[in-house]
Amino acid sequence: MIDAYVWTTPNGFKLLAALEELALPYQPRWIDISKGQQNTSEYLAINPNNKIPAIVDHDAEGGSVTVFESGAVLIYLADKTGKLLPARGAARYTTLEWVLFNAANTGPMFGQLGFFSKFAPEKIALPIERFTKEAHRILGVLDRQLASHAHIAGAEFSIADIMNVTWVRAGRDFIGIDYEPYPHVRRWLETVERRPAIAKALAMKPGA
Repeated sequence: MIDAYVWTTPNGFKLLAALEELALPYQPRWIDISKGQQNTSEYLAINPNNKIPAIVDHDAEGGSVTVFESGAVLIYLADKTGKLLPARGAARYTTLEWVLFNAANTGPMFGQLGFFSKFAPEKIALPIERFTKEAHRILGVLDRQLASHAHIAGAEFSIADIMNVTWVRAGRDFIGIDYEPYPHVRRWLETVERRPAIAKALAMKPGA
């Protein structure tokens, strides 16, 4: 059994989507970040960076394994099952490029735009303009990649799609970015959202 430490955020949904796609047995452990539960000593023993997601895999070979950071968690789960990430060769590193693309670009840039445009008590023009421009740059990168590929890392669905879809979805639905200039992103997003495991994960919430 895997303990999945998550909340109803793009990063939390990444882990739930991966676990559903890979059909792994797991138990959601909801960490309410609005109440500071990520700062408890119990959770800091699992993730010293006091963020979600994280896992504790109690079925790992040789004893329990703890992994934090969404990219690392998805790579671990893919390697554990032998699915959604090629085992070797160029295709593996292409997939990892786009996993890390999210970790370095889509996630933090969309997250900053969401904070300054939605949550900040004062709407400051400069950071909103900066992160809006960066969001559109990132969407342009994704759109060019998806113009010639069915999925982000190539022909096959992979953890690169799971890693990116939740933040791209948040950009459309929560932040309200205009996706009209990005037809290939829109096509990909709609395709991924129709996958049963993804739809199930995105609908999950505490107590349900």
